[in-house]
Amino acid sequence: MDLFKNSFFKVFLLSISFFFTLQINAQTKSKFKIVLDAGHGGKDYGTVYHGNIEKKIALATTLKVGELLDKDSEIEIVYSRKTDVFVELKDRANNANKADADLFVSIHCNGVKNFGPYGTETFVMGLTRSTTNLDVAKSENSVILLEKDYKEKYNGFDPNKPETLIGLKILQEEYLNQSIDLAAKVQENFTNTLNRKDRGVKQAPLWVLDASYMPSVLIEIGFISNVEEGNFLNSDDGQDKVAKAIADAIFAYKKEYYNPSSTSNVVIETKKEDVKIVAEEKTVVKSNSNKGIVFKVQISASGTKLQTSPSNFKGLSDISVEQSGKMYKYFYGNENSYNEAKLRLTEAKDKGYSSSFLVAYKDGVKISLSDAIK
Repeated sequence: MDLFKNSFFKVFLLSISFFFTLQINAQTKSKFKIVLDAGHGGKDYGTVYHGNIEKKIALATTLKVGELLDKDSEIEIVYSRKTDVFVELKDRANNANKADADLFVSIHCNGVKNFGPYGTETFVMGLTRSTTNLDVAKSENSVILLEKDYKEKYNGFDPNKPETLIGLKILQEEYLNQSIDLAAKVQENFTNTLNRKDRGVKQAPLWVLDASYMPSVLIEIGFISNVEEGNFLNSDDGQDKVAKAIADAIFAYKKEYYNPSSTSNVVIETKKEDVKIVAEEKTVVKSNSNKGIVFKVQISASGTKLQTSPSNFKGLSDISVEQSGKMYKYFYGNENSYNEAKLRLTEAKDKGYSSSFLVAYKDGVKISLSDAIK
């Protein structure tokens, strides 16, 4: 509990500092900045099967994604690594934050002792709800053990102990909605364009995502433990196809979320209470009706489509659903008033939807919450 409180306090201070940094930088930002993070590297080989090495495949694929994105003059790319070097997990996110990036994309390969599984899956930050997701979280977080003084740097976090994962949930809720959207686009491209097996969009508490103050995804491009898929991923042709699917998803995401004429391209969705307090101090809600603007409470996202009856949502009525790829997003309420929407948010959290947050639409098109309450 002391660890949790200490971590939360640090997040509180970082969030306040980050908010004011956003207010300044958003005024001058002219390009859509993307951090491309090739998983593992150097002494950290990642998973290795049948002569296929994750760190090499991840790097080669990441560089190919960058080559495709470079064709868009509005995009600026920052690489976590461009060569076979070891980069600490904390530095991957910290460097992305320092770069004031709009997007963080980490590329990895899966591997298991059973050589049968295959397919792609994309992770966003969240508290895992399944043993499978937890196994992936342990695997990707285990690189921490290779770092000097890891216990001090990660505040006692142990990648092998599920109970220490709980504190990670706070850190990446800020951009969960956008992360899910990008992840769904990636998986849809893998499935529809490359006919790859879709293992879905999942949530897991991964350190490589936890501290990045931007929409972030970790893409497992396939299983190198599966001989056929591993050989595909280790080939130039396979890497070219995978890279194009990822780049096309990023282009689609950029088209939806990035407006170079806006002074607030960085979305501030106030899901953490500490950021919310600061944002509201800077924002005056002038009236209870914002013309053309409606607010909803996003209460969950799932690969399962549910009937929007109160019995499926802990007694809440006025539930709506949106589909993004193979993901379904569920919303509570439909308010013209920001203040009324905050009441709906409180109601949702009281019902047990502790990770719910507000989203805004103008004339049916999703906009950032900060723009909606100006």
